[in-house]
Amino acid sequence: MRRFLLEDLRLVHYYIIFFGIYILILQFTPIVKFETGALAMFTANSFLYGFYVAPILSGQRARVEDLHRIVRAESNAVYGMVLDTKKLPDELRNRLQDMYTAYLRSCIRQRTSAEGESHYEKLISFCLTYKGDHREAVDKLLQKLIANQINRTNFAMQMTNRVFANEWVVMIILFGITESFILTIRMGQGFQYRLLAALLCTALSMLIVILVKLSTLTHKKAREIWNPYRKLLTSNFYRID
Repeated sequence: MRRFLLEDLRLVHYYIIFFGIYILILQFTPIVKFETGALAMFTANSFLYGFYVAPILSGQRARVEDLHRIVRAESNAVYGMVLDTKKLPDELRNRLQDMYTAYLRSCIRQRTSAEGESHYEKLISFCLTYKGDHREAVDKLLQKLIANQINRTNFAMQMTNRVFANEWVVMIILFGITESFILTIRMGQGFQYRLLAALLCTALSMLIVILVKLSTLTHKKAREIWNPYRKLLTSNFYRID
């Protein structure tokens, strides 16, 4: 169910569903004429909602962009490391390449803050314990693995930089109050006013959906983050994009 809601349903589908729901709700919702105090509270709440959501939404968009940059930087690092193995004997080269393949596949599959950690540790352990004839080349590879830890640290930090539970609570409260006012406030008797109210409620709801998708990395832009990893695997480590 979670996969269906976050990955299978597109934003345009959510827009149509929300719009239909709000049109239906507005047909049966009693219209209330608010006093000045209530309208002032509605204005203050709407301001707080926009003031609170805007920086969080911008932060999540920046997080996705940072993840794009970090993954591309690590892909370049892995690309260089695998190229260095091309001059090694077939048995050693194939073993190392298989370990890099397992690492990248794990990164694409898991999508957590500790993506592929066990496979990366195996690569480092192999280089540390290697006693063969190509010790110098393996030592250079080890230095690059250690240098790439900067990318892995930044990646882990950004993966945990999601919207926190207490932030969701505040947003949902402000969102609920704002929509309650919009759905019940007396704007006029014509259908066009109900249409405008439905469009406004739909837009507010879409902000929440977009934020959820960005936070969970299921937004269309976020799902492109791992494309450099995929291209490395499909091209057998000859291309990044």
